[in-house]
Amino acid sequence: MTASMTGFGRGEAFDDKRKITVEIKSVNHRYLDINIRLPRKMNFFETVIRSEIKRRIARGKIDVCVSCEDLVEADTAVKYNKNTAEAYLGYLRSMAEDFGLEDDIRVSSLSRYPDVFTTGDVPVDEDELTGLTMKALTGALDRLIAVRAKEGGELAANLTEKLHHMLINVARIEEREPLIVSEYRARLMAKVQELLGNVQIDENRLATELVIFSDKICTDEETVRLRAHIMSMEDTFKAEGDVGRKLDFIAQEMNREANTILSKANDKETSDIAIEIKTEIEKIREQVQNIE
Repeated sequence: MTASMTGFGRGEAFDDKRKITVEIKSVNHRYLDINIRLPRKMNFFETVIRSEIKRRIARGKIDVCVSCEDLVEADTAVKYNKNTAEAYLGYLRSMAEDFGLEDDIRVSSLSRYPDVFTTGDVPVDEDELTGLTMKALTGALDRLIAVRAKEGGELAANLTEKLHHMLINVARIEEREPLIVSEYRARLMAKVQELLGNVQIDENRLATELVIFSDKICTDEETVRLRAHIMSMEDTFKAEGDVGRKLDFIAQEMNREANTILSKANDKETSDIAIEIKTEIEKIREQVQNIE
């Protein structure tokens, strides 16, 4: 069913050690553009997140923010770099010999030199983090997709209403066309009588003139195609998958037919109706930009 490209979803998962929160925001985009922010210790999970989003979403600019809150005091790993300490010690002893200095090197002083001791986070259990993150990600995606589906349904309903109004206007153009010919015939005869008085009018010549005029203003093909495009767009609302590009293409074709009707219009009322149709189509084109 029709889905919007804008929405927000949030998911959480936790155990006795940590809580994972995933927030996903999506807005309009021509393609699928995914941006992910992760804690440094979870960088390994970026590919998994990207793949899962691609599996469930077709279009939109997707911003993902993942946070990890430790519920217990984080363990820190301390590393003693023996080779670095040996290098410092060797140089210090050389300095003592070179300058006749007292060798007063102590462990406490040597340990303060850079990189003799280094600290870092204890390696994380990737499987454990993956399970929690997937749970939070699934929850966020479920909510995001539900929001996009709800908004998409509202968009489809609004667009359907506009399409029905367009059908009414198409019918008005179809009803107006024979009246235009009849009115043209009356004006033509009045003009001839004004110029020639009571001279007998050549009916064959008049009929030929009316056929030429009728052919010039005929919009039968355009209204038939416009009706077909309207029906196609309504059917597309019910289709599965990403239909936004197709809807945009149909709207362009509808606009083409409306332009042709307007160019053929030799009647103010028909021109006004065609302009009203074009206005509705422009609104539709703006709205379908938000459909996945």
